[in-house]
Amino acid sequence: MFQSTTILSVRHKGVVAIGGDGQVTMSSFIVKKKACKIRKLYHDKVIVGFAGAAADAFALLERFEAKLEKYQGNMLRSAHELAKDWRTDKVLRKLESLLTAVDKDYTLLISGSGEIIEPDDGIIGIGSGGQFATAAARALVAHSKLSTRQIVEEALKITAEICVYTNANIRVEEIK
Repeated sequence: MFQSTTILSVRHKGVVAIGGDGQVTMSSFIVKKKACKIRKLYHDKVIVGFAGAAADAFALLERFEAKLEKYQGNMLRSAHELAKDWRTDKVLRKLESLLTAVDKDYTLLISGSGEIIEPDDGIIGIGSGGQFATAAARALVAHSKLSTRQIVEEALKITAEICVYTNANIRVEEIK
């Protein structure tokens, strides 16, 4: 199974940023080094990152984008509707992926079990290196004066140094 591995969302000082590494693996083999795992949706007002099976993630991204269009960019409502479909639909239920979505107001983790989680501190990491990236970002938020974008970049660089499923080909998108 192909996997997209590390995504980090940070909300800090009125700015939200999502970053992703570029590595895609198949079992223990690196098959791509410069994958793009984050996308801007709904007139660039929503940014989504994904981890897990790539084909499953793209299927979910398409459905989430359709929900955003249907609900005129209301990310929270769109996330709830996607989670409901994901949990109840026989085909969607088998998809193995996680999404993190951000807009100017919300940072959300959306899972196939119907979970929609908004982190208390505005920081969420998903994928193989997600916990490393989250820990690094929390430390940087608490003990540095870096911008939100710089925190995401540095946390992902730290993760790439310790997680074999994460590389340093980092892409970051932000909403101010």
